[in-house]
Amino acid sequence: MTKQSIGLDDNLYAYLLDVSLRESDVARRLRQETAGMAKARMQIAPEQGQFMALLVELIGARKALEVGTFTGYSALCVAMALPSGGRLVACDVNEEWTAIGERYWKEAGVSDKIELRLAPAIETLDALIAAGEEGTFDFAFIDAHKPEYEDYFERALTLLRPGGLACVDNVLWRGRVVDPAKMDGEDTQAIMAFNRKILDDERVSLSMVPIGDGLTLARKRP
Repeated sequence: MTKQSIGLDDNLYAYLLDVSLRESDVARRLRQETAGMAKARMQIAPEQGQFMALLVELIGARKALEVGTFTGYSALCVAMALPSGGRLVACDVNEEWTAIGERYWKEAGVSDKIELRLAPAIETLDALIAAGEEGTFDFAFIDAHKPEYEDYFERALTLLRPGGLACVDNVLWRGRVVDPAKMDGEDTQAIMAFNRKILDDERVSLSMVPIGDGLTLARKRP
């Protein structure tokens, strides 16, 4: 037993992937292509993609939301876990990056599940609410512009059904949230404020998981 989560050095992390990762060939190739990009650090870890896919299965999600798609790895993981007829609304503003994901979504046979909306996420979320989709989503993943995390979360919570699950990425922010020399940046301050605010949010059940760059799970209470 241990009284706190253990750290993972390179050898232990490699072992974790070796004995637990069930990554499809198409997902692996998408991840590898993304790794060669200048913004590769924006890509979620493969074990996190698998973890979120498991969460989607566990809650029986059919309708999902993603704020921040990048090259589409997380969308691919979620869409593959959704049942036939499932729907994922993916929000992003970068056509070049998302076009990479669209190639792999098509190859994986999940393009029909993914509705990509290229517009500022706040506009897309507000449009979904205005269209009467409040309380109809099962799952939401938030991984976009950090200063807007609180706005994304409020809208996602409105769109989630009671019992629905929101996952918020980068909540440990590569350790900057506890590093006095690095915590004065706008993104870091936004994440710190979000973490503090959600801690006291009685509308959700809460757990912060030290996977990837930190992932907060927030279940909307009935």
